[in-house]
Amino acid sequence: MRQTIRSWKLHLRSGSTWEAMAREVNLITRGWIGYFGRYYRPRLIGTLQRINAYLVRRLRRKFKKLRHAPARARGLLAGIARREPRFFVHREYGARPTAG
Repeated sequence: MRQTIRSWKLHLRSGSTWEAMAREVNLITRGWIGYFGRYYRPRLIGTLQRINAYLVRRLRRKFKKLRHAPARARGLLAGIARREPRFFVHREYGARPTAG
């Protein structure tokens, strides 16, 4: 699963929209949650949090003022998650970004 998340290269997609990324990520993530979420929930949440890490990296690459401020980038991602709680499926399952 982690290899698949790496292959998406979410952090390099500064030109694509959040909606397009969410559509692609949600298709696969829903399947993982349905299959592995029943018996391997703690390990699955850790793996799904890698998606958040790549999204933070995307924000840091896209916006210059976040380049040297990872905490601010995590806070921005947490704010997006609060405004749009069902945007990415992995957030509903328990892989939530932290603001600190």
